[in-house]
Amino acid sequence: FYSRLFVDSSPDLALSIHPGDVISTYLYLLQNYQPKLSDQLLFVLESRNINISTISRLVVDFSSHFYSPLKFVPSETRFAWLTRSSMTIIRKFGFILSTTSRIALSTSLRPTPPTFFNTVHNEFSAMTAATRLKVRTALDELGEDGSFKRTDSAWRNWISREEGAQFPPENDRYHLYVAYACPWAHRTLLTRAIKGLEDVISVTVVMPEWQRTKPEDPSDSHCGWVFADPEGGTRVNSIGLGGPFPSSYPSNHPDPHLGAKSVRELYEKVGDTFGKYTVPILFDKQTKTIVSNESAEIIQMLNSEFNHLAKYPNLDLAPKDLEDAMAEVDKWVYPDINNGVYRCGFAKSQKAYDKAIDELTEAFDKLEALLSKQRFVAGDQFTLSDIRLFVTLIRFDEVYIVYFKTNTRSVATSPALLNYCREIYQMPGVKETVNMAQIKYHYYCSHPDLNKYSIVPRGPDFERLLKMPHDRDNADAARKRKLSLESE
Repeated sequence: FYSRLFVDSSPDLALSIHPGDVISTYLYLLQNYQPKLSDQLLFVLESRNINISTISRLVVDFSSHFYSPLKFVPSETRFAWLTRSSMTIIRKFGFILSTTSRIALSTSLRPTPPTFFNTVHNEFSAMTAATRLKVRTALDELGEDGSFKRTDSAWRNWISREEGAQFPPENDRYHLYVAYACPWAHRTLLTRAIKGLEDVISVTVVMPEWQRTKPEDPSDSHCGWVFADPEGGTRVNSIGLGGPFPSSYPSNHPDPHLGAKSVRELYEKVGDTFGKYTVPILFDKQTKTIVSNESAEIIQMLNSEFNHLAKYPNLDLAPKDLEDAMAEVDKWVYPDINNGVYRCGFAKSQKAYDKAIDELTEAFDKLEALLSKQRFVAGDQFTLSDIRLFVTLIRFDEVYIVYFKTNTRSVATSPALLNYCREIYQMPGVKETVNMAQIKYHYYCSHPDLNKYSIVPRGPDFERLLKMPHDRDNADAARKRKLSLESE
């Protein structure tokens, strides 16, 4: 009601409304991912001498009073989290529901009987966990038409060499939590290896098969990444079938910093109880908090901010002269290829699937044509755009064709794409980041809705094809000769 009143009608009306209601409407718009509409209310808040810091402080006070898991966090730390950006307030603390926040924030700014807060507190506490907080996974990110809608990452801080930066690049200060299985996490492993940062940034690899993250709570059905447990027994999938899976592999280890049993618990230990609980996580060992969980930004940091510590400081994976070309290719590779396979696999309607597979097929053919003419996707130099693409392509034939129904094309039957993947796979440090067994275990054993008994197909041994020689050097030389002759 207030959203329509302030935005659809006239924001000037908000000047006559109680500031608590204006603030809660602003929060509501943010919570529903309406930043453009919420910006229209900023001038109203400012005209009432209410700024983002004030909003953040109210949210801090509210969350401290009503949401006990945050009480262990020092108030100044909570305040710092909440004031980094207005969108972060809602993304991290989605438990502030529109109705409850409207009542609580309004009462915090107007005289009310002291018993009122107790009433709100009792009502809030009476809500079930499912109503108060929806812990999400990728399987929950669906539009009304059954299409897959990926939600943005919430932790978006930046490691920077600028003087006074909150997170400066330092040797052995940062830690990556990753999964071999996850393509988004694989991006960060690849960039770390290619830049030669293995001795600078430490890594923990989580287990490939999702498990229930609160197994002691029968009402909590969330499943997600868990850490290795060398003392544990065998496991089955989240509905008690499949397996048995070991509780530890040689390359997977327990959480070395917070002692968390799951990635969800790690997030909760740093105050994030909203979810979704994803990898990669770039973690600051000094302040014991998450710097970023956005892979696209983490790989940029690894490329540019640690050069004074990297083995290959002169290798620039995002050169200025290719910025436009990278942006242009990323613009369609991400939605149609990287995320396109998930749009196919997680679609809940035929219409949504048909749209996704048509767009993926068209983009696949576009890539095959592009890489028949040039060595890499942004030109003749290997860039972050190639890293983003490679991690999807190496999973395509073994997983996505079967599991996500992307069977209109394959890398193995696409000469340019196969040769392209071979060259990248054979670059120093790359193949060590590829664990095809864990890639397959994750996808086929983590989603009982898609594979009830967690049967893992044997597959075509696509990695064997990647180990065969490529002729990219000869093909590149031939293209250059052709261009030279044409120019004459």
